[in-house]
Amino acid sequence: MAVIFRHCLFSPLSRPLPLPGSSSSSSWPSRPQICFSSSSSASPHMDPHDEGRKKFKDFPYVSPPHRDLMVDLVSMVENRLDSQLLPCTLPPDVQYYQNESGSASASLHIRSGHKPSKIDFILGSWIHSELPTGGALNITSLSTYLSPWTDAPNFLLELIQSSPTLLVLILDLPPRKDLVLYPDYLQTFYEDTQLDTRRQVLEKIPGARSYISSSLYIRSLVSPTAITVRIETEASGPGRMEEVIKNNIDPIAKEVLGIWLDQCVCVDRAVEETERADLERRDGLVKSKTFEVDLGSSFPRLFGPEVANRVLGSIREYFIV
Repeated sequence: MAVIFRHCLFSPLSRPLPLPGSSSSSSWPSRPQICFSSSSSASPHMDPHDEGRKKFKDFPYVSPPHRDLMVDLVSMVENRLDSQLLPCTLPPDVQYYQNESGSASASLHIRSGHKPSKIDFILGSWIHSELPTGGALNITSLSTYLSPWTDAPNFLLELIQSSPTLLVLILDLPPRKDLVLYPDYLQTFYEDTQLDTRRQVLEKIPGARSYISSSLYIRSLVSPTAITVRIETEASGPGRMEEVIKNNIDPIAKEVLGIWLDQCVCVDRAVEETERADLERRDGLVKSKTFEVDLGSSFPRLFGPEVANRVLGSIREYFIV
């Protein structure tokens, strides 16, 4: 979610996307719409938090390969780290919410790590926003934030799809130390893991090219091996994007997450007390900036002030130290 809402407002084509209630002369291909209301027909005996988890893992507005990838990634994280994670305690109306007209809806799932733990929290989300010209913007995200008990990188994945033939992928292990001051950090997490080879493979897909965010802040957070690629399949016919997600993005995303699980979060790294204080300060600045710029400024425009205040109030504790 570190970059999710900034991309709601700025498309992969580097021009503003029309928000619900705005007008635009451009047209996006429409996506099948699914009835998905916050007044769910869940069994009265179902725990509301279980229902929130179910809605999150439905990923209802994306293609089957896209949904399968996100479910598999969330399962990989939770299967490996479940004993270190607390249950999601967000209120049900924060785990799933929508704007007054129903044109924008979202699901949010956050699980904190036990204290003390190497895991601060993991965050998964999806957001769906209908466009006034037809079609929709769909974003799915999975990110992790580690605690100062380790200096290993975090994990970030976002799939941003503004039409059935246009997608931006952001996949990275964002560093938590200065790579110039700590060359061994660069060697351990980025060179020895050969992360750059995954970026090179994806950029060779027909219709793919490097994507450069318009935000200098976002560009300052990612690693030198970050996969930020824009893929357009309009010339290849219907169904091509689903093939790309299944055959190209899916295996590489799982490889990168596997590297994070095996060599970042599941490896003990000695962190001295003074270094831990520096990590805590840096992590706090990053999360505070994320909350201020990417969440606080975009939520009200998408969901209205009442919903935005409710959601931001619940997640503030995770981002503001």
